[in-house]
Amino acid sequence: MQRYDRSRQKLAVGLAFLAGQVDAIGFVVAGGYFTSFMSGNTTRLGVELVAERALAWIPILVIACFIGGVIAGALVAFGRQGQHKRILLAMVTAMLGVATLALAHAHDMAFLALAAAAMGVANNVFSREGEVTVGVTYMTGALVRSGQGVAARILGRSSKAMRGYPTLWLALAVGAVGGACLYAVDPLVAAGAAAGLALLLFAFAVSIETRAA
Repeated sequence: MQRYDRSRQKLAVGLAFLAGQVDAIGFVVAGGYFTSFMSGNTTRLGVELVAERALAWIPILVIACFIGGVIAGALVAFGRQGQHKRILLAMVTAMLGVATLALAHAHDMAFLALAAAAMGVANNVFSREGEVTVGVTYMTGALVRSGQGVAARILGRSSKAMRGYPTLWLALAVGAVGGACLYAVDPLVAAGAAAGLALLLFAFAVSIETRAA
């Protein structure tokens, strides 16, 4: 996080919020599956292969869509450096928009698949030379870095490199709460709000990349 300027840090926090929002909506829609937390889906897959094989196709589908999104996003990031953030967020916005339409027509699995693909794409927004520099849809690494920062402070050492990661985790957590609250009001409002936020993040990315050009 510290290698990026304030604007890019804000974009990362916004993406983490979006990931939490989408993950919460997907979790409720699919009854316990995730759109961005593939470790959780992998655990569900392992359990269902043993306990309830008829449902194993669901985590397989979600994981495959997420990986497909990562691959598509990485191809864009490799080929369009300097413009990749806006392109990737345009893709995320479009996917979440179509996912909202799918949900409106009661195609829950289509929503889950599209949302997972969108989150896969989003993970390439902060990447360099094919390597993710800031994970915006999964927070285990952020919590590890936060814990390491606390340990560094206890030892009287610099914890500057760990700064910003607690904020990322908090953004995802607050986004999840927001997504769940909106879903309780109206599922389509929740899904549409996620697509709307993605559009705002796209506009912010355009502003950032235009200033950098």
